[in-house]
Amino acid sequence: MHAMRLHAARTQLRSDDLPVPVPGAGEVLVRVAACAVCRTDLHVVDGELADPALPLIPGHEIVGHVTARGPGATRFAIGDRVGIPWLGRTCGECDYCRSGRENLCPHARFTGYQIDGGYAEFTVADERYCFAIPSGYSDAEAAPLLCAGLIGYRTLRMAGDARRIGIYGFGAAAHIIAQVARWQGRAIYSFTRPGDAAAQDFARRIAGGWAGGSDELPPAPLDAALIFAPVGALVPAALRAVAPGGTVVCGGIHMSDIPAFPYALLWQERTVRSVANLTRRDAEEFLALAPQVPVRVATRPYPLAAANAALDDLRAGRLTGAAVLLPAA
Repeated sequence: MHAMRLHAARTQLRSDDLPVPVPGAGEVLVRVAACAVCRTDLHVVDGELADPALPLIPGHEIVGHVTARGPGATRFAIGDRVGIPWLGRTCGECDYCRSGRENLCPHARFTGYQIDGGYAEFTVADERYCFAIPSGYSDAEAAPLLCAGLIGYRTLRMAGDARRIGIYGFGAAAHIIAQVARWQGRAIYSFTRPGDAAAQDFARRIAGGWAGGSDELPPAPLDAALIFAPVGALVPAALRAVAPGGTVVCGGIHMSDIPAFPYALLWQERTVRSVANLTRRDAEEFLALAPQVPVRVATRPYPLAAANAALDDLRAGRLTGAAVLLPAA
């Protein structure tokens, strides 16, 4: 099979020809139809997430079809369309796993980080961590739901019943979860890079309402702010924008250092919290919810061989919506 692999951090992915992997016990072999490009992939490639299993096939927003099953794998039939997310395996025995918080399992393994992912024509995955894909989505449209959608959904849940929601960084995750929040009757305030008129226009089309630069204050105090851009300086900016008792939720797996800020920004029972990974329950809930909204996914397709170009476009902020690799293109 053809695959794009990372051999060393801060280098370009290399085009490699590899044997098709063989599924082990409880695993399925999946022919990849689409794999979205996530900012977490960028953090892995750029060396901001330590100790990836090199050489590594990145990618954890995978949609494809089951072509073989390992011993004991019975959950999916040959030909079934499945999605493979970031959470690839947990121990099932620690206190976190036993209390419904498998996203915090210290023994968890992650797709496209410690387990080869979807920047390839085939991949294998533990069938317990795969999910059926709603039929109303094409392969390319469904792929971003597997992380941008799931992490966005978990981030929104952390905001509780907040009615006025600020979203900082209007990319793949934001454009999906803004539709869910709007469907729920919440008011959305979108923040982009200062002066990025195109991104603000995109945010208004998706979320409605106000859109402006991250250096601006919204026209009304926020009940909660969701931060998807990996920029630590957005934390004090968001604290300035939330009302007393409000919550700032950091939705990314990596963020630059948060600068010092006066205690007055945190006072009056404001809260700052992070989101870590996802659970299988998140996936089941969100994949059932998305068609009800219905969530519409903006994508830009790339052939598999252009994975480096897709990462460059994400790094440079040239994308609206989500980049998606199509191995058959």
